Amino acid sequence: MSTPLSSAQTRFLRGMAHGLRAMIQVGGKGVTENLVAELDLALEHHELVKVRVAGAEREERDAMIARLAEQTGAALVQRIGHTAVFYRQSREHREIVLPR
Repeated sequence: MSTPLSSAQTRFLRGMAHGLRAMIQVGGKGVTENLVAELDLALEHHELVKVRVAGAEREERDAMIARLAEQTGAALVQRIGHTAVFYRQSREHREIVLPR
């Protein structure tokens, strides 16, 4: 489980994520074990990852985003439309230093 982010940390991460492109896209199959493993690997290497979620209904997209956050132990930084930003501190490649 991830630790909750403060509002200052969330603002900081949103600013960093602004220029990022979506690294992972959730397709028609939804959240699969392979997708979770890929996101887990991306979070370990990059710490901040933007994910594009396809889905017809908002509730369906929200459920997929919540499931991704839960299964990877990542914090949801931001969600706008079909795009979500996740953050998880890397165990070995820590690059992002969060403000207090």
